[in-house]
This record gives sequence, structure tokens and C-alpha cells, in this order.
Amino acid sequence: MTSYNFSAGPGVLPSSVIQQIRKDLEQEENSHYSILEISHRSAKFEQIIAHAEKRLRELMAIPADYAVLFIQGGGSLQFEMLPLNLANQKKKIAVLDSGNFANKAAKAAEAVGKSVEIVGSSKADKYRFLPELPGDFQAEQYDYLHITTNNTIEGSTYHQDNLPQTTGHLVADMSSNILAEPYDVTKFSAIFAGAQKNLGPAGVTVAIIKKDWLAEQKITGVGPMMRYQSYIDKDSMYNTPPVFSIYALSLVLDWVSDQGGVAQMYQNNQKKAEKLYQYLDESDFYQVPVQGADRSLTNVVFTTGDADLDRKISQQADQEGIHNLAGHRSVGGFRASLYNAQPMAAVDTLIAFLERAKQEN
Repeated sequence: MTSYNFSAGPGVLPSSVIQQIRKDLEQEENSHYSILEISHRSAKFEQIIAHAEKRLRELMAIPADYAVLFIQGGGSLQFEMLPLNLANQKKKIAVLDSGNFANKAAKAAEAVGKSVEIVGSSKADKYRFLPELPGDFQAEQYDYLHITTNNTIEGSTYHQDNLPQTTGHLVADMSSNILAEPYDVTKFSAIFAGAQKNLGPAGVTVAIIKKDWLAEQKITGVGPMMRYQSYIDKDSMYNTPPVFSIYALSLVLDWVSDQGGVAQMYQNNQKKAEKLYQYLDESDFYQVPVQGADRSLTNVVFTTGDADLDRKISQQADQEGIHNLAGHRSVGGFRASLYNAQPMAAVDTLIAFLERAKQEN
């Protein structure tokens, strides 16, 4: 029985990447070490991390005036690191509260002593739509505006064509849809993404920072581990980096490139999402809370409207090789994560299963 993983994270990896990892776990053919054993000071790893940066710059068209950094701590550490490094003039941050992770980012910034203003929120409506900037938003009052491009739990996305328009600095958490669809990096002053959803296994986070903005900052009371400049100065190796995670990320980036880059990923993801949304929309059994252009391509959230039935169907799915279909514990229902490596066959299998579940229930 073929099985499919619909987990929101750690997400599905390309099978060819897993095969290469399996091979390198035994003994890398040139160094004669397992990839788990190589030193971060070795020439081999220097090649790996340099290649990962080069490939990411190519895939996202990242200009030279942006630093590309590989940092530990996940997206959650970035919720604190960003304001400590980049909110030092007005010490005030604007947040569009579009879901759980945007809300967590706001609370983390407050915890490190910054003033946070929620300038738009859909929390009262259970995050069923994306909040917009108010017409009288004054960017000059804030160090930056923080958004989450893709809301993994709630199933909504600020796509490139519906990004909030601000004359100030825009910062984006792209953890769950980086490389899944095209974004113009120059529209942002900082981007970060935990690897474990669409870039590779957990353990490394990508941070893309506009260098001249960072240079303007007067940072005090922040230790070297929490300063972006420490990682810039040491080529992401201020301390021992997550060697294996960066190696695996490099393989995934090569795979994306070989498949045709972000443009091809976007085309594939549109087709997968459109097929699943079309089935759900035509059904009188399942409902999708997010509508229209706000819908995510990478995390499709839906429900029967009956929490007990949702749980029953999720358990049945797992028994049939359709794994991790249950929605986040905070919202329930179902969540099908259609990351870059998820094949169309997984969507077809899921739709067939959902139709059977509908008929049976």
C-alpha cells in the first residue's frame, strides 16, 4: 500500500533526497565519513553551506545587498531575534494578526521589550480571512510591519499579488510557503523560514536580511548569539551550525532547481490545490472556511462541521495510508499539506478516500 504524508511539519521530502541522504549516512564517497560525522570546519561542509546559499539566491533571485544566513532555533527564535536586531529606532512594531504564528510573533516581540500594535486582525472571526492594513496606516511610526505569508494552521496566504502595501520595512515569516510560490525579495527588508515545512528537516532556519537596514541599527544589550551580524561575519558559523540540516536543505534546493525552480513549483502547487479545492467546494459534505484569493496553496484546511466525525475520518485515513490529515489541535477538522515534494498522486488518493468517507458517513 502506498502511503502519503500530509503533515504540516516536518513535511514531506523528495524521495530522491531521502535516497541520497541514506547513501551519505553510510559513508560519503570522497571524505570517507558519514554526513553525520563531518566537521563544520571541513572543506566538505564549507562547500555544502556555500552551495546552499548560492542555490537559494538563484531560486529566489536574492540580491547581493541581502545577507543569507543559516541559524538554529526555528521560526520561534526569529520572533525574538528580529525585533532585538531591527526594532531599535522607534522600538515599535506593527503586526497583521492573520493567525496563530503572527500572534505568537507579536507576543514574543513584546516579551523582549518592544511595543507592538496589532494594526489588523481576523482573530475574532477565527482567522477565516486575511486582515488588511487600515487606510490610514502610517508606516513611519513603526520600525517594521510583520506578516506571516502563509498561515499553516488556518490555511490562508498573502500571495505576491495581495501583499500589504507599505512604504516602510516589511518583514515576513515564510516558514510554510517559501519556494512554493514566487515572491519578490526586494519587497521585503527581512524574510525568515524554518526549514521543516518546505525546505528540509528541522534544525535550521533561513534568514534573509537587508544589510544596509541592519547597519543602521544601534543595538544594545543583545548578546552575540542573538545578533545577525555575528552570523554574517562568520558565514553562518559563529557557533557550530546544524551540519546535517544544512546538508539536507542543500539537497532539497538542488531538487527544486532540477524540477524547474520556483516557477515550476508554483505551477505544480496551483494544480494540486485547485484539484483539491474544487472537490471540496463541489461537495455538500465538506466545508472550507477560507474563501477566494486568501486560500493557501500549501495547507488546505477543511471540515465536515462535526468534530467527532472529523476525528473518526482522520483515524480511518491513517489506517489507509493517508497520514497526518487531522487539523491543528486548536482548530480541529482536517489539514492537507501540499508542499513542493507532495505528488499529484497524493491528492488523487486523498480525494478518492474523502469521497468514500462521505458515502460511508
